[in-house]
Amino acid sequence: MASVRTTIKTIQEFKDRGERFPVLTAYDYYTACAIDESGVPAILVGDSLGNVVLGYDSTVSVTMDDMIHHTAAVARGTKRALVIADMPFMSYQTSPQDALRNAARFLQEAGAQSVKLEGGEVMAETIRALVDRGIPVMGHIGFTPQSEFQIGRRFQGRRNVEDARKMIRDAEAVQAAGAYSIVLELVPEQLSQIITEKLTIPTIGIGSGPHCDAQVQVVSDMLGIVSDHVGRHVKRYADLSDTIRAAVSEYAQEVRDGTFPTSEHTRPLSEDILKDL
Repeated sequence: MASVRTTIKTIQEFKDRGERFPVLTAYDYYTACAIDESGVPAILVGDSLGNVVLGYDSTVSVTMDDMIHHTAAVARGTKRALVIADMPFMSYQTSPQDALRNAARFLQEAGAQSVKLEGGEVMAETIRALVDRGIPVMGHIGFTPQSEFQIGRRFQGRRNVEDARKMIRDAEAVQAAGAYSIVLELVPEQLSQIITEKLTIPTIGIGSGPHCDAQVQVVSDMLGIVSDHVGRHVKRYADLSDTIRAAVSEYAQEVRDGTFPTSEHTRPLSEDILKDL
């Protein structure tokens, strides 16, 4: 029997039942396979791949071709999870028409079932244009990495009451425009709770406290693959960077010592061929 893929309707049903659900990022086929087989219902192909896969200093350098390439790999590795593609910098901000053209590529070429874009009230028209044409949209407010050069990497909506009110207006505008869910990144815990209670669509928190309907983590952060400093919102469930370094060091030493490979790591010629040679 074929596996049933998570849909945006499934995501809404989680919210309606009060059932918390996990979301993880993935950027390659094998990681997507592992996450999918673990039963995580939604996978975000984040433009964070710029930092954790491609070695860029920010997400701004990530291109549409980068995102299409990695999204397609993730889609091939999934049977059940909803695959959400992050729209990269300037692939949607220029006009709703550009956003529609680029979002369609994610569904047609890469096999995603949804796209995510950053911005609140300012992006409402664009979100509505995509949704009206059949493209499911996940919103994203709070700290928006593509605006890091402008706003800095810090919690949003906590400087004064007007900042907090604007965050609520942004969330409501994203919902009204037709988004089926919204990421709250680096939003103060109490404010994210207020937003979650106000909205009928699910909120997905990252660094925004325990009251969101779902949580998302960057997979390389939570697995400890990246040894660099990570934010306070990250919980490491493994320390694979140390495991990888130890394994590589052991391999390298065995090659130098001549203890790897041995005859058991290859295949011999048959005696008849060996005699002929």
